[in-house]
Amino acid sequence: MGVGKIVLWTVLILVALVQIFPLVWLVDFSLGSSTEMFTNGILIIPQKIRWDNYLTAFVDGNVAHYLFNSFFINSLAVILVIVISVMASFACSRMKWKLSSLVMTILLLGMMIPIHATLLPNYKIYNTLGLTDTLWALLIPYVAFSLPQGMFLMTGFLSSIPRELEEAAVMDGCGIYRIVFQIIFPMLKPSIATVSIMTFLNNWNEFIMASTYLSSPKWKTLPFSVLEFTGEYSSNYAVQFAVMALTAAPAVLVYIILNKHITKGVAMGAVKG
Repeated sequence: MGVGKIVLWTVLILVALVQIFPLVWLVDFSLGSSTEMFTNGILIIPQKIRWDNYLTAFVDGNVAHYLFNSFFINSLAVILVIVISVMASFACSRMKWKLSSLVMTILLLGMMIPIHATLLPNYKIYNTLGLTDTLWALLIPYVAFSLPQGMFLMTGFLSSIPRELEEAAVMDGCGIYRIVFQIIFPMLKPSIATVSIMTFLNNWNEFIMASTYLSSPKWKTLPFSVLEFTGEYSSNYAVQFAVMALTAAPAVLVYIILNKHITKGVAMGAVKG
């Protein structure tokens, strides 16, 4: 192995350690007691490993209920983003109409707007329409801010599909919806997988909008479990770290298992676009 490769691997290992350290720190503090956290060291060595922190977090933190809400809301967001982005990308890149380029540009401009920049305007609108503390209060912004990225990737893949397939389908008597969902949709599987994973990961840990728009426990998502152990004068920090570890676990597992699909999909979309 040459000197260049040794330097490269050393740099990559250091970067990996820096990236993974917050997870190690999170798990380490979740296995100790609240009093052990007030030490001078970056990490602690618990006198007794407190697995009961996770049991307390799961039971008293309403994790099961909030976890269901998170999966339900994120699943709906993923489905809506996939369906709308496929249809919108097809309409703007394949169908001929005067404002197609303008509409595509306006939709893609959404990638430049941070989701939390619309926090107060959205709250004013939702409050006027009576949508606060409902499923739609989270679903609408989650879909709206994931859609531009989905359209960007879908358009890149669509440009690689021969138009002759659609022309042949029209000659065979296929309607527009049959062309999109029976011919185009199956050919977009790599980009669909990528958009699904990225939409799920982007919205999974979102908390600021959820805490602004929701007040009752009915639709609260998993990050709210941390607040269950926050008191007026003191907090159970060890259990809070356990809650944060439980909250991060699904996203970490999804990323580890499906990382190759994310990388492959983004790379293919960039090349084909």
